[in-house]
Amino acid sequence: MSLSVDVIDKLAALITAAFGLIAALAWNTAIQEIFTEIFGEQSTIPAMLGYAVFVTIIAVLFTVWIGFVSKKAKTAADAASEKVKKAAAEKLQHLKKEE
Repeated sequence: MSLSVDVIDKLAALITAAFGLIAALAWNTAIQEIFTEIFGEQSTIPAMLGYAVFVTIIAVLFTVWIGFVSKKAKTAADAASEKVKKAAAEKLQHLKKEE
């Protein structure tokens, strides 16, 4: 039983990664087309380097932003969890006092 769960987990991870790759390739094509519309044909080395630098800057900005949002969400979830624990402890204390 455990083996099939592991296989399903691995398949889910691989399928998710595959869809991520497909999405990345689609975005790459879209960004290349936008870049070509704005700056012209990308057949020269400086144009290709400019595109690579542009995409790298966008990737870094989005990675930093996603990390910030993730940290903020984790902090909020931790605070909510602590609030629930505190409320449960108070309720338990209240019930013990009633006994």
